[in-house]
Amino acid sequence: MKYVIVIPDGCADEPQQSLDGKTPLEAAVTPAMDELAMMGIVGRANHTPQHLPAGSDVANLSLLGFDPNENFTGRAPLEAAAQGIELGDYDWVVRCNLVTIEDQIMNSFTAGHISSLEAQSLLETAQAEIASRPGVRFVPGVSYRNLLIVEGSEQRPAPFSYDTRTTPPHDLSDKLVTEDFPRGPGSGFLCDLMEESHRWFMAHPTNVSRRAGGQLPATNVWLWGLGKKPNLASFQSLHDVRGAMITAVDLLRGLAALVGWDRIEVAGATGYTDTDYAAKGRAAVDALKTFDLVCVHIEAPDEASHEGDVQKKIESLERIDRDIVRPILDRLKKLDNWRMMVTPDHPTYVRTKTHTHGDVPFVMAGDGIAADKIGLYNESNAANSDLYFPEGFRLMDYFLHLKDTRVQIHAATV
Repeated sequence: MKYVIVIPDGCADEPQQSLDGKTPLEAAVTPAMDELAMMGIVGRANHTPQHLPAGSDVANLSLLGFDPNENFTGRAPLEAAAQGIELGDYDWVVRCNLVTIEDQIMNSFTAGHISSLEAQSLLETAQAEIASRPGVRFVPGVSYRNLLIVEGSEQRPAPFSYDTRTTPPHDLSDKLVTEDFPRGPGSGFLCDLMEESHRWFMAHPTNVSRRAGGQLPATNVWLWGLGKKPNLASFQSLHDVRGAMITAVDLLRGLAALVGWDRIEVAGATGYTDTDYAAKGRAAVDALKTFDLVCVHIEAPDEASHEGDVQKKIESLERIDRDIVRPILDRLKKLDNWRMMVTPDHPTYVRTKTHTHGDVPFVMAGDGIAADKIGLYNESNAANSDLYFPEGFRLMDYFLHLKDTRVQIHAATV
């Protein structure tokens, strides 16, 4: 059996006045996803328990079949795994965004999509500034997405706990940040670094060059999403399925590493709306020769939502349909035994530019799945389906084994 999962990150949304009451998914032209709906079933799942952050970390952990109530230890540890960073039992890792804050407003949680080389230069300066603090180090990642490692020991534990509260910068777009600095144990340490970084970066050559070129400077580091190392079982030991992940985002790379999946790097995959969709589609088709399950994650719809750009979100969904879902589906239909599912991880609203809790629509088709003939893949049809997974982590067992372990309760729709 061959399995494929396509994750259009943050795809689910609410009806838009500018789209005559349609969601971006309803407004997008997606014939391949709709063909899947005709061949199979449409339903909904909730991957973000109300008491946990409504982010891609919790949601994708659930989507891969792991109960986030038992397995979520923070976002940053997942990204550390993507870089092969081995955390000790007492170490903490913190997500470190390079951001643009002007007049206490979060103008850009990506510092204008700063390049990886520019980010590395800024963080080298930051590391030099904290050289006197043993066991604390900045780790460059991709573009604005970086990490801070705080080593601890039994004798000298790190100052944090799971009562430490931080705010994702992408939830603060165009908003005042004054009330959203870290709170709780160790927050003073984080706040000091965030405030000091403004001085480190103010006259940095990278920012001087960016300003001269009309680009946004990286004015600060923003620290959030901290946690300790997780301990996830291997996916193959749970399901007897060998998987591979295609993504441009360290969070998904890290999840793949932690559950024992191979990671397939695709040239031109950027983690943004300018990603090479077709290259991802070709890589997925090719990976089917080797792996039992291929998962393709696309960040573009989420990025468009964070920018409040409904047309860009529609365009990204249409590219995903044409350049990723279509070639994969055409290939699968030539095989004897296959199943395919398309599902976002969480809703991201264009109106608020933020992730939100709530249900997401999924569509799946293939061997063993009787068609429900709903016909179109969107939030409205999913909300009217009887197939609902209020505990979204149970969806994976259904997809792989057609094992229905749903908790039968009623919940709000998308």
